[in-house]
Amino acid sequence: MVKRMEDYDIIQQCLSGDKNAFEELVNRYKNLVYSIILRMTNDTEEANDLAQEVFIKVYRNLDKYSPQYKFSTWIIRITTNLVIDHRRKQKQATISLDNMIYEPVAEGTPEESYLRQERRNAVQSILDQMPDMYRIPIILYHQQGLSYKEIADVIDEPLSKVKNRIFRARKMIKEEWLTMKEGEIYEV
Repeated sequence: MVKRMEDYDIIQQCLSGDKNAFEELVNRYKNLVYSIILRMTNDTEEANDLAQEVFIKVYRNLDKYSPQYKFSTWIIRITTNLVIDHRRKQKQATISLDNMIYEPVAEGTPEESYLRQERRNAVQSILDQMPDMYRIPIILYHQQGLSYKEIADVIDEPLSKVKNRIFRARKMIKEEWLTMKEGEIYEV
Protein backbone atom coordinates (compact mmCIF):
# COMPACT_ATOMS: atom_id res chain seq x y z
CA MET A 1 0.00 0.00 0.00
CA VAL A 2 1.38 3.38 -1.03
CA LYS A 3 1.31 5.97 1.72
CA ARG A 4 -0.18 9.31 0.74
CA MET A 5 2.23 12.20 1.20
CA GLU A 6 1.31 14.90 3.65
CA ASP A 7 0.53 18.35 2.26
CA TYR A 8 3.50 19.84 4.07
CA ASP A 9 5.90 17.37 2.43
CA ILE A 10 4.51 18.23 -1.00
CA ILE A 11 4.88 21.94 -0.25
CA GLN A 12 8.50 21.37 0.70
CA GLN A 13 9.06 19.60 -2.62
CA CYS A 14 7.47 22.55 -4.45
CA LEU A 15 9.69 24.99 -2.59
CA SER A 16 12.70 22.88 -3.57
CA GLY A 17 11.84 23.42 -7.22
CA ASP A 18 9.74 20.33 -8.03
CA LYS A 19 7.01 21.78 -10.23
CA ASN A 20 5.30 18.39 -10.55
CA ALA A 21 4.64 18.34 -6.82
CA PHE A 22 2.40 21.37 -7.15
CA GLU A 23 0.19 19.40 -9.53
CA GLU A 24 -0.54 17.04 -6.64
CA LEU A 25 -1.71 19.94 -4.47
CA VAL A 26 -3.92 21.21 -7.29
CA ASN A 27 -5.45 17.75 -7.72
CA ARG A 28 -6.16 17.48 -4.00
CA TYR A 29 -7.80 20.88 -3.62
CA LYS A 30 -9.24 21.85 -7.01
CA ASN A 31 -12.74 20.57 -6.21
CA LEU A 32 -12.85 22.34 -2.85
CA VAL A 33 -11.63 25.63 -4.32
CA TYR A 34 -13.97 25.44 -7.29
CA SER A 35 -17.04 24.61 -5.20
CA ILE A 36 -16.43 27.52 -2.81
CA ILE A 37 -15.99 29.95 -5.70
CA LEU A 38 -19.03 28.62 -7.55
CA ARG A 39 -21.23 29.03 -4.47
CA MET A 40 -19.99 32.57 -4.02
CA THR A 41 -20.28 33.67 -7.66
CA ASN A 42 -22.98 31.43 -9.16
CA ASP A 43 -21.08 31.55 -12.45
CA THR A 44 -19.21 28.49 -13.76
CA GLU A 45 -17.02 30.44 -16.16
CA GLU A 46 -16.05 32.93 -13.50
CA ALA A 47 -15.47 30.09 -11.03
CA ASN A 48 -13.02 28.43 -13.45
CA ASP A 49 -11.11 31.68 -13.97
CA LEU A 50 -10.96 32.50 -10.27
CA ALA A 51 -9.91 28.96 -9.36
CA GLN A 52 -6.92 29.36 -11.66
CA GLU A 53 -6.11 32.67 -10.00
CA VAL A 54 -6.30 31.01 -6.58
CA PHE A 55 -3.76 28.36 -7.55
CA ILE A 56 -1.45 30.96 -9.07
CA LYS A 57 -1.64 32.91 -5.82
CA VAL A 58 -1.07 29.74 -3.79
CA TYR A 59 1.98 28.83 -5.87
CA ARG A 60 3.47 32.30 -5.53
CA ASN A 61 2.91 32.31 -1.77
CA LEU A 62 3.81 28.75 -0.79
CA ASP A 63 6.80 30.06 1.12
CA LYS A 64 4.40 31.98 3.37
CA TYR A 65 2.40 28.89 4.34
CA SER A 66 2.68 28.09 8.04
CA PRO A 67 2.36 24.41 8.98
CA GLN A 68 0.67 25.38 12.25
CA TYR A 69 -2.54 25.61 10.15
CA LYS A 70 -4.08 22.94 7.98
CA PHE A 71 -3.29 23.55 4.33
CA SER A 72 -7.01 23.29 3.51
CA THR A 73 -7.73 26.18 5.90
CA TRP A 74 -5.00 28.27 4.27
CA ILE A 75 -6.25 27.62 0.73
CA ILE A 76 -9.88 28.30 1.71
CA ARG A 77 -8.80 31.62 3.19
CA ILE A 78 -6.99 32.57 -0.02
CA THR A 79 -10.03 31.48 -2.04
CA THR A 80 -12.60 33.46 -0.06
CA ASN A 81 -10.41 36.57 0.06
CA LEU A 82 -9.78 36.42 -3.68
CA VAL A 83 -13.50 36.11 -4.45
CA ILE A 84 -14.38 38.95 -2.06
CA ASP A 85 -11.74 41.17 -3.68
CA HIS A 86 -12.98 40.22 -7.14
CA ARG A 87 -16.59 40.99 -6.19
CA ARG A 88 -15.58 44.36 -4.82
CA LYS A 89 -13.87 45.16 -8.09
CA GLN A 90 -16.85 43.96 -10.12
CA LYS A 91 -19.37 45.61 -7.79
CA GLN A 92 -21.41 42.43 -7.76
CA ALA A 93 -23.50 41.28 -4.87
CA THR A 94 -24.50 37.75 -5.72
CA ILE A 95 -23.70 34.54 -4.00
CA SER A 96 -25.21 31.23 -4.92
CA LEU A 97 -26.15 29.09 -2.00
CA ASP A 98 -28.45 26.67 -3.81
CA ASN A 99 -27.01 23.69 -2.01
CA MET A 100 -27.15 25.33 1.40
CA ILE A 101 -30.80 24.44 1.59
CA TYR A 102 -30.34 21.29 -0.43
CA GLU A 103 -33.24 18.95 -0.31
CA PRO A 104 -32.89 15.57 -1.95
CA VAL A 105 -35.06 15.17 -4.98
CA ALA A 106 -38.22 13.75 -3.59
CA GLU A 107 -41.03 12.23 -5.45
CA GLY A 108 -44.01 14.47 -5.33
CA THR A 109 -46.37 16.50 -7.33
CA PRO A 110 -45.24 19.23 -9.69
CA GLU A 111 -46.77 21.69 -7.24
CA GLU A 112 -44.57 20.40 -4.39
CA SER A 113 -41.51 20.62 -6.64
CA TYR A 114 -42.44 24.18 -7.59
CA LEU A 115 -42.90 25.18 -3.94
CA ARG A 116 -39.52 23.67 -2.99
CA GLN A 117 -37.87 25.69 -5.74
CA GLU A 118 -39.67 28.84 -4.60
CA ARG A 119 -38.37 28.31 -1.06
CA ARG A 120 -34.83 27.87 -2.40
CA ASN A 121 -35.17 31.04 -4.46
CA ALA A 122 -36.52 32.95 -1.48
CA VAL A 123 -33.66 31.85 0.78
CA GLN A 124 -31.18 32.59 -2.02
CA SER A 125 -32.62 36.09 -2.32
CA ILE A 126 -32.27 36.65 1.40
CA LEU A 127 -28.67 35.41 1.37
CA ASP A 128 -27.77 37.52 -1.64
CA GLN A 129 -28.67 40.63 0.36
CA MET A 130 -26.59 39.70 3.40
CA PRO A 131 -23.23 41.38 3.99
CA ASP A 132 -20.19 39.17 3.35
CA MET A 133 -19.32 39.19 7.05
CA TYR A 134 -22.40 36.98 7.62
CA ARG A 135 -22.64 35.24 4.26
CA ILE A 136 -19.09 33.85 4.15
CA PRO A 137 -19.28 32.02 7.51
CA ILE A 138 -22.67 30.55 6.53
CA ILE A 139 -21.22 29.23 3.26
CA LEU A 140 -18.20 27.76 4.98
CA TYR A 141 -20.25 26.18 7.76
CA HIS A 142 -23.30 24.87 5.91
CA GLN A 143 -21.87 24.10 2.49
CA GLN A 144 -18.25 23.26 3.11
CA GLY A 145 -18.77 21.65 6.50
CA LEU A 146 -16.01 23.60 8.21
CA SER A 147 -15.99 23.78 11.98
CA TYR A 148 -16.29 27.08 13.79
CA LYS A 149 -12.56 26.90 14.56
CA GLU A 150 -11.65 26.34 10.91
CA ILE A 151 -13.87 29.25 9.87
CA ALA A 152 -12.18 31.44 12.48
CA ASP A 153 -8.81 30.53 10.96
CA VAL A 154 -10.05 31.20 7.42
CA ILE A 155 -11.56 34.61 8.07
CA ASP A 156 -9.00 35.51 10.73
CA GLU A 157 -11.55 36.37 13.38
CA PRO A 158 -11.97 35.11 16.95
CA LEU A 159 -14.09 32.01 17.45
CA SER A 160 -16.66 34.02 19.38
CA LYS A 161 -17.17 36.34 16.38
CA VAL A 162 -17.66 33.39 14.04
CA LYS A 163 -20.30 31.86 16.30
CA ASN A 164 -21.98 35.22 16.69
CA ARG A 165 -22.03 35.91 12.94
CA ILE A 166 -23.49 32.52 12.12
CA PHE A 167 -26.11 33.00 14.84
CA ARG A 168 -26.98 36.48 13.53
CA ALA A 169 -27.07 35.28 9.92
CA ARG A 170 -29.53 32.55 10.83
CA LYS A 171 -31.62 35.09 12.75
CA MET A 172 -31.63 37.47 9.76
CA ILE A 173 -32.69 34.66 7.46
CA LYS A 174 -35.49 33.65 9.81
CA GLU A 175 -36.75 37.23 10.26
CA GLU A 176 -36.71 37.94 6.54
CA TRP A 177 -38.39 34.61 5.83
CA LEU A 178 -41.17 35.43 8.30
CA THR A 179 -41.57 38.88 6.72
CA MET A 180 -41.92 37.27 3.30
CA LYS A 181 -44.36 34.73 4.67
CA GLU A 182 -46.49 37.45 6.29
CA GLY A 183 -46.56 39.30 3.00
CA GLU A 184 -47.66 36.09 1.31
CA ILE A 185 -44.89 36.51 -1.21
CA TYR A 186 -43.87 32.90 -0.74
CA GLU A 187 -46.08 30.08 0.38
CA VAL A 188 -44.56 27.72 2.92
